[in-house]
Amino acid sequence: MEPVSTTPTATIVGAGSIGVAFAVQFARSGFHVRMWDALPEALPRAARDRADRVRLLHEHGLIDEPVEVVLARISDHEILYDALRDADLVQECAPEQLPIKRDLFRMIGSYSPAHAVLASSSSAIPASAFADVTPARDRVLIGHPGNPPYLIPVIELVGGRATSEATMQTADQLYRRAGLRPVRVRSEIEGFIFNRLQGAVLREAYCLVRDGVASADDVDEVMRSGLGRRWAFIGPFETVDLNTRGGIASHALKMGPAYERMGAERGQHDPWTEELVATVAAQRRDLLPLGQWEDRVRWRDEMLMEISRVLQAESGSPSRPVDAHRTAS
Repeated sequence: MEPVSTTPTATIVGAGSIGVAFAVQFARSGFHVRMWDALPEALPRAARDRADRVRLLHEHGLIDEPVEVVLARISDHEILYDALRDADLVQECAPEQLPIKRDLFRMIGSYSPAHAVLASSSSAIPASAFADVTPARDRVLIGHPGNPPYLIPVIELVGGRATSEATMQTADQLYRRAGLRPVRVRSEIEGFIFNRLQGAVLREAYCLVRDGVASADDVDEVMRSGLGRRWAFIGPFETVDLNTRGGIASHALKMGPAYERMGAERGQHDPWTEELVATVAAQRRDLLPLGQWEDRVRWRDEMLMEISRVLQAESGSPSRPVDAHRTAS
């Protein structure tokens, strides 16, 4: 593929909430952004929404440039061919319906420049399900964002059966230039990583309410005042790695049987085998040798202290946590 230009151009196909969020993120990162939508009323609404988002980011000190400078990088186009002109990255943000994506990628593949990366924001539909409609299938992949991408920087890159390695590398480069953090998903699995992890938590959350163990707000409270605080800056593997002296291998030895029983209770018997634990432990030790474990635990505690300080300032009381319902109103 051709090298990415000095100032990349991103075309957003679909001007709904995800399309607007991508437009904001690309524009704040210096990209030229072109937006198109099949519905005439979508573009004026998108213009209002992205202006509101950019102003809010500026008010919170997350954009250094004047609001008008950022917004001026975005243009609206009623004709798809015009929107695709000179695109380095096409980000499809249409509804999660396979027929729609197939129709769009048939057009995108025909009208886009030969070097453009063609990405879908699909949350679960794999690229191979619609890439076959275009000879440009080697340039098609999934670029699934967190929502909204201007605040949640992770983006999952999932190639299809025909996606070239050059496309994957160029996509990685472009998204990093846009201030995002790409994670490559190594196989086309439904839901990818993000929604499989979220789905696992939601399935158990629904079961806990169904079984009368907790209310919906009880579950949310355990997350927002417990798991969520740690998961804001470290993931589940690092969390348990730091929870037990000796690291994740020690944690698996002590807690693995209990987690196996909990899984079996829900009909999911996936024990952590010795080989699997050894693989994960080796990856963690590459990232954090045990000799640095205590320093990392101290860092974790300092991060939690900082989060606690911010939340206490929001609540106005060191003894009372933030009322999520009050602050959201």
